[in-house]
Amino acid sequence: MNFIMKYGIAYVMDLIFGDPHWFPHPVRIIGVFINFLEKILYKTSNKKISGAFLTIIVVGVTFIVSYYISAISYILEIFFLYTTLATKSLADEGFRVCKILTEGDLEKAKKELSYLVSRDTGNMDIGQITRSVLETISENSVDGVIAPMFFAFLGSFIHIDGVSLALPFAMGYKAINTLDSMVGYKNDKYMDFGMVSAKTDDVVNFIPARIAGGFIIPLAAMILRFDYKGAWKIFSRDRLNHSSPNSGNSEAAFAGALGVQFGGKTSYFGKIYEKPTIGDKKKSFDLRDIMKAIKLLYVSSWVGIVLFTVITYLLDLLLKKM
Repeated sequence: MNFIMKYGIAYVMDLIFGDPHWFPHPVRIIGVFINFLEKILYKTSNKKISGAFLTIIVVGVTFIVSYYISAISYILEIFFLYTTLATKSLADEGFRVCKILTEGDLEKAKKELSYLVSRDTGNMDIGQITRSVLETISENSVDGVIAPMFFAFLGSFIHIDGVSLALPFAMGYKAINTLDSMVGYKNDKYMDFGMVSAKTDDVVNFIPARIAGGFIIPLAAMILRFDYKGAWKIFSRDRLNHSSPNSGNSEAAFAGALGVQFGGKTSYFGKIYEKPTIGDKKKSFDLRDIMKAIKLLYVSSWVGIVLFTVITYLLDLLLKKM
């Protein structure tokens, strides 16, 4: 079975099953492994070096285990490729908050949102909750969808002893992303220890974030008859208005496509921060924006898989002729 067929099955599985909460997801297992190693490595005096070892060990072990999974069975390979994608789970999380808000239960919506974001949700109104959901969907469209696709397709061109590195590349990316979400904070505890993890995450997301924001999301917006010109305009203008070198790319494209403005006053751990704005404030937030963002997420994932499939097919033909 060729890689394109395998990945197509994995993609459809993600759209159907998402991320069941009862299932011991590989990312959760990676998280347990990170916690275990952190307890050992954090005790050392040189936090930057021990943090670098954490990154090397976690990514290395994930890569090696994924390689042997691919070598054992293509069925296992497909299954684990499916687990690297998060289109449906991300959409479900957004829809869940939207449904609660539709029912008028603001407190429950705040609590549900608190599971998705690190910002303070206690004093949020409906508009702030909606903005937070939109920012989460747009930012994670890269981490949870486009970047894993990119690395799986990239790895499919490389083989060791006849075994494709598609799964090791995709799972290696997820390991880096998980490290960043757990130790990549700029606070007293993780400033040094999480530095290598955070920088590595910045590097691996650099290309996927720009492919997503500059091409995939605007094209998806055009297919949906959203403001695709606005998506490209805001991407070009505001993508650097973010503390992350990568997150602003997809957020800017989403903001432009939806005609909303991200950023502004945001509370983290009891402190108010004035984040740079992304997008033009053409209208106030409403719940329909969440449903539009979910549609944009799904179509972006479809555009992504079609794009990478076509590129893979053409490159494969080219390599065979060489």
